[in-house]
Amino acid sequence: MAIETLAPERSGSTPEPGPIVAAWLGRVAYREALALQKRLVAERAEGTTGDRLLLLEHPPVLTLGRTSDPAHIRATPKLLQARGIEVIRVERGGEVTYHGPGQLVAYPILALAPRGLLVRPLVRALEAALVATCGALGVSAARRGGHPGCWVDADGPDPRKIGALGLRIERGVSYHGIALNVTVDLADFELIDPCGMPGVTSTSIAAERDERRLPPSTASVEEAARIFADALATTLGAPLDWV
Repeated sequence: MAIETLAPERSGSTPEPGPIVAAWLGRVAYREALALQKRLVAERAEGTTGDRLLLLEHPPVLTLGRTSDPAHIRATPKLLQARGIEVIRVERGGEVTYHGPGQLVAYPILALAPRGLLVRPLVRALEAALVATCGALGVSAARRGGHPGCWVDADGPDPRKIGALGLRIERGVSYHGIALNVTVDLADFELIDPCGMPGVTSTSIAAERDERRLPPSTASVEEAARIFADALATTLGAPLDWV
């Protein structure tokens, strides 16, 4: 699996960024994970902690980016309430996104300046790590110009979205991040226009491997999480530590 390494130039006065410390957290409620992100962003901006990568899955939830249109939620409030699915507006960019069991979510809490990163190279690094993770799990995927995230058959007649991406930068530190469909129930994506794009087909690692009957699995998400963390660290040229 080939991964392009970004080697940003650093001035002699730029402090060494140190390793990225990754943690597998299992299934975490969305609001709890968001509060953890915000605390770590503040600590990273103040220099009291290093770069972190949070890896987890969420119970079913819909999130709206800061300027996204709620009309892209196709389900009625009554249906969402009956299924116990909360809708939460957050600070990231991007449109409506579904999170649920069987989907990898990764939140990179990275101070950009010490790594010589700008936002666009970070986005490309996250996309490269998504593509590499898919490849390691037997699915050919790629970037798609003008559509952040990760796609199967990106330039073909039937592009299918397998990974979503939405970031927020505050005080020079990134948070929010990516979502990769591993064994997630794809029927749940019928609740929304994924990323605000009516007619987009969502897919997953399991679907592309003709394993649609596999139920959502936390173990499958953890496997993908470890591959993704290694791929992202390699792409950024950063050491990776696990806690």
